[in-house]
Amino acid sequence: MQALLFLMALLLPSGAGAEEIIDGVEAKPHSLPYMAHLRIITNNGLKRCGGFLIAPQFVMTAAHCRGRDITVILGAHNINKNESTQQIIKAEKQFVHPKFRYSSGFNDIMLLKLQRKANLTRAVSVISLPRPFDFIKPRNVCRTAGWGYTGERNLQSDTLRVVRLVIMACKNHSDYDDLHVCAGSLTTFESIREGDSGGPLVCYGMAHGIASSYKAKAPAVFTRISSYVGWINHVLKYK
Repeated sequence: MQALLFLMALLLPSGAGAEEIIDGVEAKPHSLPYMAHLRIITNNGLKRCGGFLIAPQFVMTAAHCRGRDITVILGAHNINKNESTQQIIKAEKQFVHPKFRYSSGFNDIMLLKLQRKANLTRAVSVISLPRPFDFIKPRNVCRTAGWGYTGERNLQSDTLRVVRLVIMACKNHSDYDDLHVCAGSLTTFESIREGDSGGPLVCYGMAHGIASSYKAKAPAVFTRISSYVGWINHVLKYK
């Protein structure tokens, strides 16, 4: 484990501080074809989130990414370029988990039904979900990706970036064990930050978590997808 964390530390940009997002490395273009970029209009203005395609007409993201209007961009690598691989689709409906509470962050999961089905291509495809109660255990190494803020002048990234995180016990939140996954680095504080919310925590090719919250010098908290498989299947089948 120490050797692994040392290798992860070598990926850090020079001068990155512990309270900055450690922005990992730029992803190989279109190597994560399930990734979605969300542009959200709220009553307070514009914001950005991540998400991921779980069915041709459904994107999963965090409930705190809800808004008055959401535009989903699939097949993107550089979100500020007009790439031929991109598919831009409006969200037709937002299905926020009925027990979501913004104040606590519990049940931070939302499904977006797109106005039309995505065209599945080399750059756009779905990712598999876990079975009910299929927990990913501590010390497994997973990865997350997004276009969130980086440690460089506090700017959001134009290109998709990916970082490896180690699954950890949620020691500071004992009541989170069944609903959340904690992940980070014991040595470098690699984590997520604003703009990464809603993106997937991917372990062994399967989405196990949804980026929910972060704190400086602490593991990031992800919504544990396996705890919500019943609700997810209900929305996909009946909505």
